[in-house]
Formats: sequence, C-alpha cells, structure tokens
Amino acid sequence: MSQEPLSEPGDRTDVSPAVIRRLPRYFRYLRELIRQGRLRISSGELAEMMHLTASQIRQDLNCFGGFGQQGYGYNVNYLYARICDLLGVSAGIRAVVVGAGDLGRALVRSSIFEKRGVDVVAMFDVDPKLIGQDVAGVAVHDIGELEAFCRQTPVSLAVLTLPKEHAQKAACGLQACGIAGIWNFTGTDLELPPGMAVENVHLGDSLMILNYKLCRLAQTAAEEEL
Repeated sequence: MSQEPLSEPGDRTDVSPAVIRRLPRYFRYLRELIRQGRLRISSGELAEMMHLTASQIRQDLNCFGGFGQQGYGYNVNYLYARICDLLGVSAGIRAVVVGAGDLGRALVRSSIFEKRGVDVVAMFDVDPKLIGQDVAGVAVHDIGELEAFCRQTPVSLAVLTLPKEHAQKAACGLQACGIAGIWNFTGTDLELPPGMAVENVHLGDSLMILNYKLCRLAQTAAEEEL
C-alpha cells in the first residue's frame, strides 16, 4: 500500500491552534490502538473513539500532508510514528525543572516525561534543604548553577513550578541559558522574550471549569425533578 508521507513539522506555520491541541489526543488514542494490536483504522472508527467527525479527522491530518488509502484507512503504526515526530517525542528534548517543591517533585516522579520522550536532566531550587537531594534519579542543584549547567548540558525546555512572584524573572533568565520553551505551572501568564515558546498550565482554572459543570448538572437534575 502506498502512503503519502506527512510534511515535516517545521513545514507548516499556518496550522490552527485547535488542530495542534488535538495532536496529543491522536497520540494517546493511537498508542492504545497499538496496545490492542490494531494494524489499521478508518477515519470513521477513529472519529467515533475520539468523539469527532470523520471529516474533522481527515482535515486535521491534511494539515500535515494527509495520508491513508480509500477503502483501507490508516496504518496505525505509521500514523502513530508520524504524530510522534510532529510532537517531538523522538527529538531528544532535554528539560530542567525550576522549583523542587511538592509539584516539581511529583512531576519528576511521574511517567509523564518519559512517555513523551522528554529527558529531565536536573532540578533547581533556592532551598538549602532541597539542594543535593535526589528525586527519582534527578539531582536538585542550586538555582545559581543553572546557567553553567546549561552551558555544559544543552537544554531546550524548562518546567516552572516555583512561586508565581518569581516566575517572570526566572523566565527572562532562562533565555540566557539557551532555553527555548517553558512549561509554566506557576499560575501566572508570562511575558516572554521573542523566540521563546510557552504553555501555561492553570490547574485552578481546570478545577473551576469542572466546578461549573458540576453546578450545571445539579441544576439540570433539580429542574427535572420539578
């Protein structure tokens, strides 16, 4: 079967944020299909699993070149590999965690980085009680050593889990260390220098959205009882 290869990740600059945010969902669902031993899947089957439409699936994949064969569907392993390429899973991305408190340690102890091809090479903090500790095989260093560390070990990603009042200063300093991307858990939106990418994670926002949904469900249930 011939397949039309996806474009390289850097070939397209006009892909909508909505499509980009769906790519990790493709990653997760395709990984599960591989675990189940599935070799191929149609756009309709994949759409049903992901609660999308078949047309949306095809439009999303066409943003990166599109492939598949009418009457056959998609080769699951091939599609998964190409989605991994787009998401940098095999790019050898190295990361540091700035902030070795409860959240930083919990993230490092989880499998979230390993499963997505990110290698956490060090943690940094200002607390003397934390400096020198080992967290799941990752050493905690003094924050003052960050720039020297990055000169010796190229790092492209920083995970910020420090108090929000220090986040902006830390983000500006990270650029001098060669950091190009920040995964920001500080609860504040950053004003980043040109050439840096950021993904802000607002855990409180997510909880409040869930609270909203719970309130609406309760309201609907109460109305149905009337």
